[in-house]
Amino acid sequence: MVNTLSHLGIGLLIALAFGFKGKKRNALGFLAILPDLDFIPYILFALISGSVSHETRNQLFYLLGHREFLHSILFILLVTLFIWFKTKDRLFTATGFAAIFSHIYLDYATSWKMRPFYPFSTETSTLGAIYFFDPLANILPLLPVFVLVVAYMKSRGKWKGKFNDFCAFVTKKRSKLYPGLLIVLVVWLAVLPVAKLFFVNYISGAEGAKISYQDTYPSSVRKFISAYSYNSTHYRIMEISYWSGIERSDYIEKVNLIGAVSDASVYIERTEKLYSTAVPQEIDYPVYSVSEENGSVTVTLSDARDQYVKYWAYFKTVYRFVFEKEGEEYIAYASEPGEREERLDKNWFE
Repeated sequence: MVNTLSHLGIGLLIALAFGFKGKKRNALGFLAILPDLDFIPYILFALISGSVSHETRNQLFYLLGHREFLHSILFILLVTLFIWFKTKDRLFTATGFAAIFSHIYLDYATSWKMRPFYPFSTETSTLGAIYFFDPLANILPLLPVFVLVVAYMKSRGKWKGKFNDFCAFVTKKRSKLYPGLLIVLVVWLAVLPVAKLFFVNYISGAEGAKISYQDTYPSSVRKFISAYSYNSTHYRIMEISYWSGIERSDYIEKVNLIGAVSDASVYIERTEKLYSTAVPQEIDYPVYSVSEENGSVTVTLSDARDQYVKYWAYFKTVYRFVFEKEGEEYIAYASEPGEREERLDKNWFE
């Protein structure tokens, strides 16, 4: 989850590395942030999602949701085809593809699952190899942004006498500077997923268990959170460092019964089935807390890893289902850390 300004910087870096100026340079910068404009259709989705059927809601989410269709391979190809038909410029089309691909790759390589093959598949996946506050991925792309800001301010007669040495250095070295920075960034972003693969395989061997590559997420530049099903009742949660191995671990109960709850397994199964029909499917290691009070059974569903990271981009939502003991009615709620609990529309679930 690289910030939008850094996405813009990567687009500009690609443009400057290939010698584009003016409108074409600006267009490449825009293409690098284009997928994040999905917040506009997402507003529309939020307005109408409660008044449509469950199936329609899901399909609209795939089309209009954040990091959904506008972050798919099909969208990249459609935009690239549009650029080609509009310009017939091979180099600009190729760099346009690179600009928009850079955005989607960075989002895919951080810590949020996406549906890159929609509409051909609604399965989610991620590389989850790059920390979303990674210094190199976030800070290095700011250099071309800063260069253009300085140039703009000087063209307006401001900042006279400031950054003169910096501007002279950039002007003198730009034929090598921008391609060099782009190569450094590309190598860094290509190496990290491979390093994670070796890392996950090593931990799998050390634990004697199959550790999921996709469900292992960076919690800092050098640390990952990983988990696996230890036995029928517990998950093993680990915080692992590239340098020192497992630094923290715990066993989390899959089911927590609060008091005596009759037919708890029935309500857990109902919760599991309901949640499986909803989007966006944030939870990989479900934990159920079950309690009974005043003729109703409450099941709280969360992810076993959510207590390990305070600021997280994924699996942080907690769902709460309140079932009537007499009948099939239920009410569902969702909440995130520090936010008010929200009652969910019935069409969230099938």
